[in-house]
Parts: sequence; C-alpha cells; structure tokens
Amino acid sequence: MSDRRQFITGAGLAAFTGLGAIGALYAAKRSWDPLPSVAASGFTIVDLSVAKENQLVVEKWRGKPIFILKKSVDMKKDKRDIVVNGENFHISIGLCTHLGCIPSYRPEKKNFLCACHGGEFDASGNVTKAPPPSPLVIPPFKLDGTKLVLGEEGSEYKKLKDADLIA
Repeated sequence: MSDRRQFITGAGLAAFTGLGAIGALYAAKRSWDPLPSVAASGFTIVDLSVAKENQLVVEKWRGKPIFILKKSVDMKKDKRDIVVNGENFHISIGLCTHLGCIPSYRPEKKNFLCACHGGEFDASGNVTKAPPPSPLVIPPFKLDGTKLVLGEEGSEYKKLKDADLIA
C-alpha cells in the first residue's frame, strides 16, 4: 500500500510541477513578444488612389508624422518623387531636419514652412531656405499597386537609396 501511495503522490507532484513549468514558459514567451502597440506600428499601409492633388495627407508611422503629397501637373518633377500610375508623389517624414519641428504645408505656395526658424522646403522636400541642413527624410517604403507600405524597403526605396536621395 505504501508503494501505491508514494506513486500517486509522486505522480501528483510531477503533474503539478509540469503545469507550473508550462505556466512559467508561457509567461516568459509573452514577455519576449513585442507589445501589440509596437507590433502594430511596424508597418502602415496607405491607399494612394484616394489622394487629391496639392492636398497634404498626414499619416502616423512609428510615432512620426508622414507627409504624403500628390503633386499636381504644374508642380516641378523631382528625382526624389515617387511615381505611382504615372502620378508623382512626395513622401517624407514630416520633421524638419534642423531641430525636428513639424513643417506646415502651404498649398498656395506649394511648399513647406517650418515655423520654428523659418526653414522652407519645396514640394519634393528639398531645402529652399536655410537653416535645415538636408531635405526632408524619405521613410522606408514599398509600393504594392496603389498602396504604400511604410516600414518595408521595396525596390523603389532601394533605387532612391542607391542614388543617394534618401536624406
């Protein structure tokens, strides 16, 4: 009888220990996974087909504002432009490269003005008036038809990067 009792006690203890180990492993795995807010902010998808000419669209990606501007036909084309279905777009991180202020878009002048120190950028994000030291930064992106996927380096982004057009 004592052998049976020892076996049942040992089996119960082993089962209890096994459940505790599974619980500990599950908790450890959950602590290694990124938070849902971090995982969700990895990629942002924007449908460019709904963009209107000369109207700035501001999206958020990884806590930063992203400027998307569909350029009108009278706007100067630039090597930094992204072409989707024959239409030119300006895409950049909406932070001034001087001190990180958020420039405002002026549709009547078709340029960006940073109110902090008076820096100006053209509709392609190039500096037209100092103090910004460099153009607006183009974030990593991939084109999927008319959808812009922010956070992934596609072939279009790599071409701009290889041509040294990514600030």
